[in-house]
Amino acid sequence: MTTRIDQAFKAARNTGRKVLIPYIMAGDPDLATTEALILRLAEAGADIIELGIPFSDPTADGPTILQAATRALTHNTSLTQVIDLVKRVRQQTDVALVLMCYYNPVVQYGDEAFARDAVAAGIDGVIIPDLPPEEAHSLVKAARSHGLATIFLLAPTSDTARIRKVSRAATGFIYYVSLAGITGAALPDMGDISRRVSAIQAETNKPVAVGFGIRTPEQAHRLAQTADGVIVGTALVKVIEQGIQKMADGDGSSADLVADAAAYVASLRAGLDSN
Repeated sequence: MTTRIDQAFKAARNTGRKVLIPYIMAGDPDLATTEALILRLAEAGADIIELGIPFSDPTADGPTILQAATRALTHNTSLTQVIDLVKRVRQQTDVALVLMCYYNPVVQYGDEAFARDAVAAGIDGVIIPDLPPEEAHSLVKAARSHGLATIFLLAPTSDTARIRKVSRAATGFIYYVSLAGITGAALPDMGDISRRVSAIQAETNKPVAVGFGIRTPEQAHRLAQTADGVIVGTALVKVIEQGIQKMADGDGSSADLVADAAAYVASLRAGLDSN
């Protein structure tokens, strides 16, 4: 079954482009703004958009995304609300949408019900950073039966055996975490990242996208020389955070926040597309 994720990577390959995957926290600062952000980021050049599901104990996330989750949770943003949001968004855009969700909310929802409702709403895939392939059999089975991509992570410490195991379990793409740590940390040597991405690509036919630490169009461009896609989260969430602060100071609006986020994503798109 071909998903919008598959189509995004195929279209990029056919046109000599690389896939741009921005991350935003759903419900930060509210769900109406999240809906507007999805539409504008797609227009700005995002090929796939990651929607974070706020969680009280996000072990893989740094302080910026933790604060975004805290803001979203003050409005009681839930997995069910985000699924409903995607239903509305699907009437306006066909951009690929992936949930970044810790496993606890999915367990509470139920693997089978989650996969069914997510696909029915128009969600294309899920990334669960605290669920390794060895423990994901129930979710993978449910996801495959409904056509939901399961995207697993590899790290700088992953050996060949691990790469092969993740490749077997993953659909959609493989998420290469460029550093051993939390989101928002400084990007390590890009030459080393490129070598590790090449090593992964030698063991799989799945697309490989790189995330963690990417901040600038120049960094995105350099990594895209090897990777099939780049993921940018913390830097974009900081742009949104700045917009929220401006609103609190009476010096900006939700529309300004969305425009600033879209401009940042457009700059990343230009960086990826530059020669």
